[in-house]
Amino acid sequence: MVDDRRKVMAVYWLGIDVGKSDFHCALMSGDLSMKRHSFPNSQPGFTQLRKWLANRRVSHVHACLEATGGWSEELAVFLYDHGHTVSVVNPLAIKAFSQSTLTRTKTDKADADLIARYCRTMQPEPWRPPSAAQRRLQQLTRRRTALSDMLVQEQNRLQGPGIEAIRSSLERTARFLERQIAGIDEEIRAFMDSDPTLREQRELLESIPGIGERTSATILGEMPNIAEFRSGKAVAAFAGLCPRERRSGTSVSSSWLSKVGNHVIRRALYLPAVCAIRYNAVLKEWAARLRARGKRAKQIIAAVMRRLLVIAYGVLKSRRPFEVRITA
Repeated sequence: MVDDRRKVMAVYWLGIDVGKSDFHCALMSGDLSMKRHSFPNSQPGFTQLRKWLANRRVSHVHACLEATGGWSEELAVFLYDHGHTVSVVNPLAIKAFSQSTLTRTKTDKADADLIARYCRTMQPEPWRPPSAAQRRLQQLTRRRTALSDMLVQEQNRLQGPGIEAIRSSLERTARFLERQIAGIDEEIRAFMDSDPTLREQRELLESIPGIGERTSATILGEMPNIAEFRSGKAVAAFAGLCPRERRSGTSVSSSWLSKVGNHVIRRALYLPAVCAIRYNAVLKEWAARLRARGKRAKQIIAAVMRRLLVIAYGVLKSRRPFEVRITA
């Protein structure tokens, strides 16, 4: 998403390679010289970074770091709150830039240098952090997904042979996880009920046949500013739901999803798409058209996933519930 603040022509670019325990910085100035330092990945480390920049009389940077979830988000928020332009980019973009420059060295310092050069060359769009409420919703929905994955693992183990010695342990763990999931579901529901904006957005999303409370919470947690995207195509691209076709000479492979985007949303939309093909009149009719054109089952589901997300974008942007309109 594009930040409200206008992009400032940077004099300094800060490439940051974030790790679990520390992060490495490469500060590039207008003459392309580099200054490097590493800091603990913690609030004291963020403060040290701020002092390091101040000691070099750097009041504003365009900082760039890869999207690595919790390891990078706190640092990105800190830099944003202190007035810097921040870009949080897909790691695949950095990898492609590295390949284009024939970079061979792979170390933390070299990666920070690479990210700084990428920031200066590509001028990635500024990033805006989600609100505290949106971040909490994302944390809750991701925690629910993690618990669900653990429950499936335990249930699969219960179906395996030779588990009599550990059956009671597996069953206890499964029951515990079920209680945890139920508790998280209730916490998500209560939290969204207490926030007028989230409650309104949830009601709009759940007006779409196929989207229930879990899917709506995931969409709002992962794409808190979805209504601000330029178009439905941009929304689909963010989630990696755009089709990709490979064509070289006379060789043409069947199109499939690009998968360069938010995998959490793609995963969350799979079962709702299967449900929508049966119960959403608009998407059921559209899926039938695709089937008549010879599309395979997976292609149809992927197309419906994309259409569901675009419809979600439409109802949130217009602030009007979904209406069934089938054209001949």
